[in-house]
Amino acid sequence: MGTSRISLDNPKLLSQLSDDDFQAALLEGVSRTFALTIPQLPVPLYRAVANAYLLCRIVDTIEDEVSLSAQQKAYFCNEFIEVVRTGDNSEPFAVELAPLLSEQTIAAEHTLIHLLPRVIQITHSFEGEQVAALSDCVKTMAAGMPIFQAQNLHNGLATLADMDRYCYYVAGCVGEMLTRLFCHYSPDIARHRTELLELSVAFGQGLQMTNILKDIWDDAGRGVCWLPQDIFTETGFDLKDIRTANACPAFTTGLERLIGIAHAHLRKALDYTLLLPAHDTGLRNFCLWAIGMAVLTLCKIKQNLNFTASEQVKITRNSVKTTIIATKLMGRSNLLLNVLFNWTSRGLATPGWSYPISSSKANPDF
Repeated sequence: MGTSRISLDNPKLLSQLSDDDFQAALLEGVSRTFALTIPQLPVPLYRAVANAYLLCRIVDTIEDEVSLSAQQKAYFCNEFIEVVRTGDNSEPFAVELAPLLSEQTIAAEHTLIHLLPRVIQITHSFEGEQVAALSDCVKTMAAGMPIFQAQNLHNGLATLADMDRYCYYVAGCVGEMLTRLFCHYSPDIARHRTELLELSVAFGQGLQMTNILKDIWDDAGRGVCWLPQDIFTETGFDLKDIRTANACPAFTTGLERLIGIAHAHLRKALDYTLLLPAHDTGLRNFCLWAIGMAVLTLCKIKQNLNFTASEQVKITRNSVKTTIIATKLMGRSNLLLNVLFNWTSRGLATPGWSYPISSSKANPDF
């Protein structure tokens, strides 16, 4: 842990580490959550998934960089797709992008971009099926995210289907990529490939919707809203007035309905996890910890619908520890995991309400 922090301040030293230590150090810098969960995976999966997260974080860095225009973001995303696909031109790409990053981009992401060629080198050390899974995910994410970044997001997205589509580009495609890696790793898992791929999109959507709900007010401060207008129009609230939404019953009703939708996605995420072999505890922990933390976050939001900042609904370290302990104790039992999920998430559903558009139309054509 300490070595990771020191290395991030010294890219030259970081580049001298082994591939595993190199990726672990970067993960620790850019995401403590994933630095905690990804090492739970078996070693062959850990290397590929850690690399996949770093690739996705590079796309996020491009998309979040305030100094880049929409045209520049689209350009760098398209270039990065080719860098990941071919393994070529990673050095000139990093040299071109790095100087354009502003101080608003965290230091660890500056380091990640500087060391991008090493990340790509690791990508192309994997087997062909693994490289294809990572490359396809980056292509989907990097081609899809600029579509939304170019829109006026002050007043939210038009429909829940649009929100679903955004969540797919940001997280659903990651779920598909992980599933392909899991199936490559294990013939037992590959037997459920079709069902897992279908559930993986809901898994990603549930996690991303939770992040969107948690970050409503942080995003609003940047002039961005990822909420769907149609959900709130039905309750009588106009998202253009979101800055005055606190304690507004029409707004909190819409928020409760989105919590219910996110909860339904996380239920499918659990179904996904229960299809993984019970003896693969590392794989199950990787999924269960993410689900558990998302459910607890939704519970905090539901209990504090008038929150005004993400910090107010951030789960505590004790909650994270409790999630880890509980899933380790029950992780092999599908029955106990169902009981734990139902008990923990009680009250998140929205009885007596359903989305007014049929699910087949609400879901985008992926």
